[in-house]
Parts: sequence; C-alpha cells; structure tokens
Amino acid sequence: MKQAAFEQKHQKNWSTLEQLLNTPKAKANPSFPQHYRELCNHLALAKHRRYSTQLIDYLNELVTQGHHYLYQHNYRYQLQWLNFLVFQFPSTIRRNGYFVGAALALFFVPLLVMAQACYINSELIYSIMGHADVNMMEEMYDPSNHKLGRERDSATDIYMFGYYIKNNIGIGFRTFAGGIIYGIGSIFFLVYNGIFIGATAGHLTQLGYGATFYPFIAGHGSFELMAIALSGAAGLKLGYALIRPGPYSIKSSLRFAAKDAIIIMYGVIAMLLIAAFIEAFWSSTTSLPTALKYAVGIIFWALHLIYFIFSGRKNEFK
Repeated sequence: MKQAAFEQKHQKNWSTLEQLLNTPKAKANPSFPQHYRELCNHLALAKHRRYSTQLIDYLNELVTQGHHYLYQHNYRYQLQWLNFLVFQFPSTIRRNGYFVGAALALFFVPLLVMAQACYINSELIYSIMGHADVNMMEEMYDPSNHKLGRERDSATDIYMFGYYIKNNIGIGFRTFAGGIIYGIGSIFFLVYNGIFIGATAGHLTQLGYGATFYPFIAGHGSFELMAIALSGAAGLKLGYALIRPGPYSIKSSLRFAAKDAIIIMYGVIAMLLIAAFIEAFWSSTTSLPTALKYAVGIIFWALHLIYFIFSGRKNEFK
C-alpha cells in the first residue's frame, strides 16, 4: 500500500487518539486501548514499509504519548523531568542518528584538522583570530595563573557561572536556529566552532600550555562539545524538513521535525548548564591534581557514551 493511501485510511484513528490524549481521563474511555493498539500496529507497518521519516516520527510520538498515558502511575507526573532524562532525550537522539552523526562529523572533523594544522604551523592561528585575541587566550592559560580560563573581573566563580551560561547557551541556540535557513546556518556554526576550538587547542599545545589547557577543559568538555554538536543536529533536522517535506506541506513537515528538535534542545540546555557549573567551579581551579581532572573527564565521556546508547531502551518500540 502506498503511503498516501495508508494515511488516508488510518488518519481518522490517529486524530481520534490525539483528541483522547488531550482530554482528561482518557484511559477511562473504552475505545482508548483499542485505538492505541491499532496505532502501535500502524507504526510497525510504517517502519516495515519504509514510509517517510515525517510519518514515522509522527506515529512514534503518538505511540510514546499513548504508552506513557496508558501505563504510567500518577506519581510519575511529578517526575516528568526524570522521564525526560532517562527515556525521552536519549531515545530522541538515537531516533535521529543520521542527523547526530552528520553534526558530529561537521564539528569534530574540522576541530581535529585545525588542531593538527595549528600545532604544525604556529602562524596559522592568526588566520582564525586577531593578535589581541591570541594574546588574551595565551594569558588565560598561562601556567602561572591562580585561576585558569577567563579573567575574573568580579573575582567570583558565581559571576563566571552566569557568564558561561550566557555564552554557552548563545552558541547552542545560534547553531540550532541556523537550521531554519535550510540547514546552512547550522552547518556554518558547527564548522566554524570546530575550527575555532581546534585552532585554540593546537596553538596552546604548540606553545607548551597543554598542561594547563587540557586539564581545564577535561571536566566540562564532554558536556559542552557534545551539546554544541547536538544543537547542530537539531538544526539539521529542521533544515532537512524544509528541503525534503515529503508528502506534507512545508509547514506540517517543519512541525513534525520541531517535536524532536525541541526535545533535543531541552537536553542541550541541561548539558550546557552542567558544563557552565563545572567550568566555573571545577575546571578553573589549579589546586586540584591534574590526574584527578583527567580521570573525571574520561569518566564523563564514558558516561555520555553509555547514556546515549543504552538509556531508556527497554521502553522503545521496535
């Protein structure tokens, strides 16, 4: 059966279930379980027949909402944030693996290439930033500093915590919002940030400041770098919905894509808040052993890998 005929045949059932989910005590309606079982079957058929991504995302979202409504206990409404962290966010990342993979490549490949290039050629950094910016960067990671990172004009870590929140979320939002320009903006910010960060790392390593720079970024690096890449993945999903709307109008295609994109951005904001906290209160101090900072950084990277691969899988629909 072609997708258009499939949608026309079953759209009434989907619309009915959507209405039930938006009404109180939907489970009390005797038709709710039947509509839900049919929807699960429709999702399986859509995946088997390889219908459009937009349709599969739409059905998957309905199935997820229906499952939560049908099986969760009342107390779980009070722990929606836990459900988001354990199930919704990581499963959304896995469901959008193509966009996540593309974003990771667009960000980390330029980062690694530019890091190597600036390490080999010490003058290349000046093609990325001006002399004043390079001097400021070198002062930030001077091994003689009592605090690493940006100069603390207010002499408080709390001030820097606020600064890092503003800076990090600004980068993440620009990378995400750029996707509305058919994905071009997200691609630009992913590549640009990758080049900038890689150039910084390569230059500081070449100067011999690696002993201060890498322990500084070890703690918060996994949260911050992954968050930038994931914000780009959310933007790429929006851009793809505009370029390939499938059988839907551009408005409908964008609306379907935005559901997953917004979930990803909620998770990104949480990751950036954690990164800002670690950067302000942990990364900047020079009193902690370098080995401890590296160990914590490795643990955080491992936890990210485990979290995004395994968290919430038992509730996913095959």
